[in-house]
Amino acid sequence: MTTFEVPGISLAIVKDGKVVVSKGYGVRALGQPAPVDAKTLFGIASNTKAFTATALGILVDEGKIRWDAPVIDYVPWFQMSDAYVTREMTVRDLLVHRSGLGLGAGDLLWWPSSTYNRKEIARRLRYIPLSTSFRSAYAYDNVLYLVAGEVIESVSGQSWEDFVSSRILAKVGMTGSNVRHSDATKKGNVATPHAAVEGKVRPIAPFDSDNTNPAGGINSNAEDMAKWMLVQLAECKLADGSALIKPATARAITTLVTPIPLGPGAPELSAIRPQFNGYGLGFGLRDYRGHKLVTHTGGLPGYVSKVAMIPDQQLGIAILTNQESTNAFEAIANSIMDAYLAAPTTDWVAAYQAIEKRAAAVNAGVTQSSAAARYTSSKPSLPLAKYAGKYRDAWYGDMTIASSGTGLTITFDRTPLLTGTLEPWQHDTFVARWKDRELRADAFVTFSLNPDGTIDIVRMQAVSPETDFSYDFQDLLFRRAGGS
Repeated sequence: MTTFEVPGISLAIVKDGKVVVSKGYGVRALGQPAPVDAKTLFGIASNTKAFTATALGILVDEGKIRWDAPVIDYVPWFQMSDAYVTREMTVRDLLVHRSGLGLGAGDLLWWPSSTYNRKEIARRLRYIPLSTSFRSAYAYDNVLYLVAGEVIESVSGQSWEDFVSSRILAKVGMTGSNVRHSDATKKGNVATPHAAVEGKVRPIAPFDSDNTNPAGGINSNAEDMAKWMLVQLAECKLADGSALIKPATARAITTLVTPIPLGPGAPELSAIRPQFNGYGLGFGLRDYRGHKLVTHTGGLPGYVSKVAMIPDQQLGIAILTNQESTNAFEAIANSIMDAYLAAPTTDWVAAYQAIEKRAAAVNAGVTQSSAAARYTSSKPSLPLAKYAGKYRDAWYGDMTIASSGTGLTITFDRTPLLTGTLEPWQHDTFVARWKDRELRADAFVTFSLNPDGTIDIVRMQAVSPETDFSYDFQDLLFRRAGGS
């Protein structure tokens, strides 16, 4: 916690059907004395995805859906940009990140919080071009989990929130947990999210939009995550002996569907380099020192988390934090797994600290190279007022650029937080400096001109390589909206 500047951690360890640790460490908020305990709530972010998969598993067991039935059988209005993919996309495909969408495609429809509702986001998928052919490659996405939530609602008659609360949390005994991003804003025993903003770790505003609850909305704590892992490690048998889902369905959820290519990895991690890696239904699957590892991570502004389970050891670890250091939870998880596996002792804190420092140096180098290559004596081709107007992207919607006495401003019409100034960078490229500095997502905005000097298209990309992938600016293609 000291090395990676993490104010608070909630830790759960289960082994052989029993809770070994359910405990909090540190504080809920920097500068305040309230401690983290076993009941302190944290946003678990994408660790929610396994709950959505389990909810679908319940409906499979009840004969109401089939994993390999087309999504349009249950949500007739569902549509991707390719007619073949629309027709062939199955319920299973919604969960396994092989749709052909690019990494984080469409996330700007909900991140930061937008005025689109869940159905509007799902309907706009039809305008997002595919990056690869269907089922040919792994690329992590969130928006198809929203569609999975729509399947659950269409078939069960309950919202995703009501279904998961009543059919999963209540049955597992996760009485302290809730299912809405917005619940992180409530008072009580809730950890405050923190992040490094302009070089200093400080409290930040929680993500409060409920649009994407099926992809990441659950808030939980050590006590409840221990219960969840005990059920998962028992092939979804509940404490009273009944089944949350059938064992065969539980095995399907933790069976690899989409392979993920193995990279060289950091040298500090060579001893645990996996031999296989892939994604199942809401869980990542790989090996750790020769044992199958069922795992997932989660990330939101100010919260990151990890769940790691080794079924053949009946071992489960959940680490919830209120700062964005994935290196912290990796060091903790590896240390615990190594202890139970009687593996050679490794200083994982030092290893991940070295990885973090190297990544920071690489990212700083990219930023410095970009600045060094800048042609500082260049000027925009047009008077600033000529860049003003309304621009439209097919899948996101409208962006407004306005001219004032002091320069240009930029506003994403459906995303109130994406408002800032446009500072000239070079030629017809500007930098969008967002007013809310907690976003940490400044972006290049480049105007391409027609031969007659009018603006043809506007493209964007993040300034820093550290920008969260859910700011998928690079996928936008803006053109002048009619009449602007």
